[in-house]
Amino acid sequence: MSNLIGPELHGGTVDPKPHPVSPGWIAGLCVTIALGLLLVVVGNGAGLRGSPIAFPVYWTGTVLVLVPAALRVSRPLVARGERLVILLVMAEALYLVKVVYYPLNFVGHDEFLHWTAAVDLITARRLFLTNPLLEVQASYPGLEIVTTAVAHLTGTSVFVAGSILLAVLRATFVGALFLFLEKISGSVRIAGIGCLVYMGCPTFLLFESMFSYESLGIVLCALTFAIEAGSRDLEPRQRYGSVLLIGLVLASLAVTHHLSSAFGAIYFGGLALTEALRHGPMRTGVRLVLVTSAVLAITLPLLWMELRGNPVESYLGPVIEHAYKVLLNKIQGFPVMPAEIPNERPQQPILMRATTLFGVLLIALCLATGFFRTWGLSAVGALRPGWALIGEVLRKRHWRDSRLIFLTMVAVGFPVSVALRLTIGGWEVGNRMGSFVFFAVALLVAVSIVHFWQRRAARGWRLHASSAFVAIIVMSGSTSATIDPIRGMFRVVADSESIETMGVETALWTKEWLGPGNRFSSDRINRLLLAGYGRQDVRIDVWQGITAGRVFLAEQLYPDGYYALVNGDVDFLLADLRLTFAEPVMGYYYEPWEDNTGMKVPASSLLKFNDVEGVTRIYDNGFQIIYDVRALHAPR
Repeated sequence: MSNLIGPELHGGTVDPKPHPVSPGWIAGLCVTIALGLLLVVVGNGAGLRGSPIAFPVYWTGTVLVLVPAALRVSRPLVARGERLVILLVMAEALYLVKVVYYPLNFVGHDEFLHWTAAVDLITARRLFLTNPLLEVQASYPGLEIVTTAVAHLTGTSVFVAGSILLAVLRATFVGALFLFLEKISGSVRIAGIGCLVYMGCPTFLLFESMFSYESLGIVLCALTFAIEAGSRDLEPRQRYGSVLLIGLVLASLAVTHHLSSAFGAIYFGGLALTEALRHGPMRTGVRLVLVTSAVLAITLPLLWMELRGNPVESYLGPVIEHAYKVLLNKIQGFPVMPAEIPNERPQQPILMRATTLFGVLLIALCLATGFFRTWGLSAVGALRPGWALIGEVLRKRHWRDSRLIFLTMVAVGFPVSVALRLTIGGWEVGNRMGSFVFFAVALLVAVSIVHFWQRRAARGWRLHASSAFVAIIVMSGSTSATIDPIRGMFRVVADSESIETMGVETALWTKEWLGPGNRFSSDRINRLLLAGYGRQDVRIDVWQGITAGRVFLAEQLYPDGYYALVNGDVDFLLADLRLTFAEPVMGYYYEPWEDNTGMKVPASSLLKFNDVEGVTRIYDNGFQIIYDVRALHAPR
């Protein structure tokens, strides 16, 4: 049993002498991936028509994109350059899988928020403009600054500039992660398999390829990790120069994304603490670089928060507190809170759920067999294989690389992130947490595959099984990324599946006939369209403490709603009768805290404004109605 979870590590590199780079394999995999992308496009087109072939065609294409390349990269004798090229092609192919879902414009909820901010920056030519849909974004304009710079240099729109930037970021991330894992593990195989495992992260396919500040933030994290790890082998003068580069990247991170900068602070702070616990000599300047990086990673975000006075604490605090309470209730067996009772929502097909579950189980198995092996890999003088290496690490606190020790401890967060994703209240925290925990998961799973499943001379079933394990883990990242990644017909409040021509045309009409900058209030989806396409000033609250849902969903315009319209500054209300078709996929129509969660909204609630004196219906396309309420708060 001890040999199952234990090290049995050998000194020197575990990488056998690789074969030369095979252009034939690279070309063949490129053709296979291209064919897979074509099937993904056909599957999305079939989904728009409601065709039953959409599911098998789409997932056949996804398998062709991921599985053959994953099987090749995970083999022992593949050359370093070949692994890296295939990984970069896979990364860009997965990005294209997201792009072909809606290739003409941004479609994700968070993408609309940052698209609006980028257009505001181009129009107003100044930073820190208020974003009512995401207040904290105004304090972190890094993504918008880079995107608008690309747009000005290329003369393209924000969408095209953002798409180019995201493609570059995807390749940069995989390259940085590969170099980071290669440097700390000393193995090209571990680096290649680790990158594959990270592609199995639920956020890699869609969330980290969105036009959102985390997509840039996580790349900056990977870059700082790779730069710092690579600096230890430099000459002292060059090593000190790397501190300047790390400081520049960390400063960029501090103004780009709050959670990514927090993770950077945790990583460098924890790494510095782990290094302080280590016994043994270190070359001149290495510890100084690490300590300086930790100080910068911690102080720069705090200084920026102090300078901007941004609402990060009020923005993240309630979300984290709620997720903690929900997880605690689950562990203790208490009933969930009423807000945690889900509506009837579409379920994933059984094959998708089985792949996701199998992928999670394989990751857990590899973490169990890779935990102590990663510690053993960090031991000094690994010429003596066996559990003595672990004793040297634990008792003598003697290891060669503190990064291995610290990342091994970070991997403990994986089961926590999975548990949080099982609850509605904790899903967002678990999802964001997984993006950063997978840095450690990728390392430990790769160590398990190389040192336990494949070992030094793996052949037969062990070699084939380990490659299949990696392929399943990569596939599970796609199956767990979303309920339904295939573009389908319109659904009520389903974010990307609710973005369609009618809503876009209505938003464009407001810009053309009413002009930009009017104060609008509407549901979750139309707020995004009005802000993005219509360039309107959307409001979540109709007046202080009176939310849009409270006004729209009421059976009649009660005194508090009428008072809010009279005393507020909202100019127009957009009512969408399609909300009456079904319950919202996201669980709510306007705000997560609305009173009638889980109830279908009646048409009479949205049409009640027809009978209010002073309210004028100025637009009606049969489903969407725009009410002019300016007369209610006009001077009398």
